[in-house]
Amino acid sequence: MAICVLRSITNVHKPFIFQGFCGLWSNRKHSNDATQEGSSSHGEEDNTNEKEYKIKYKILEASLPFVQEHGWTKNAISEGARTVGYPGTAHGLFPRGGAELVQYFYVICNQQLAQTLKKETEAADPSKCKEPALFIQGAVEKRLRMIIPYIGMWPQALVIMSLPPNVPPALANLLTLVDDICYYAGDRSVDFSWYSRRVALAGIYKMTELYMIQDKSADFEETWHFLGRRIEDVSQLNSYLHQSGEVSHVAKETVTAAFITARNILGLSLGNR
Repeated sequence: MAICVLRSITNVHKPFIFQGFCGLWSNRKHSNDATQEGSSSHGEEDNTNEKEYKIKYKILEASLPFVQEHGWTKNAISEGARTVGYPGTAHGLFPRGGAELVQYFYVICNQQLAQTLKKETEAADPSKCKEPALFIQGAVEKRLRMIIPYIGMWPQALVIMSLPPNVPPALANLLTLVDDICYYAGDRSVDFSWYSRRVALAGIYKMTELYMIQDKSADFEETWHFLGRRIEDVSQLNSYLHQSGEVSHVAKETVTAAFITARNILGLSLGNR
């Protein structure tokens, strides 16, 4: 898991396979036979990279407790490095600084949510399954609750990931998140609704996230009410988009174009799940 997470973080600007936005974004993996044909020097290089990934994963994991004090910064990474036996200068392993710490947090949270949703769907009684809208609402709430321990510093994280060099990984994480939620909610569509649901859910997630960082109610109660209203609004919009008529046709084209544009920003190609 550590290697998978770190490759997702450190290789985020390299070519990706776009697999239905399900799971983590990962580099192309060669077959075992192709790997075995490589020289021994390549094997040594792979071992070195694997060790570096493990070290970086360990440091980033240890850095999260320092975010509340130091924010999403190299200082937090330096403190994390010291707690696991590395010098504070180990933050030099992370050229993108705090952005890599935010990216690490995004990735592990998405992984944890996907694992939780998978277990829930596998254990669910088919005769008692939640309505898709309720399932999606619960999934978004679960994901947003992962931010609560860092809520005071979350505006800083949003600013960091809005900087141009950090937009591709931030967008990749968002698209991965919404696809996982839609998939486990039972969406197996292959038509326009595949795009519309994911674009709509991405918008809901970001709106609710922004609402949440300003919410002062107990246990973010107002945020969850806000989320419920947005889910209801989009459920009605989804029905409207599937009606016949020129307005609906234009809306479909607009949403599809928006999603494809996001995909193209990442330099991805659409593959099978």
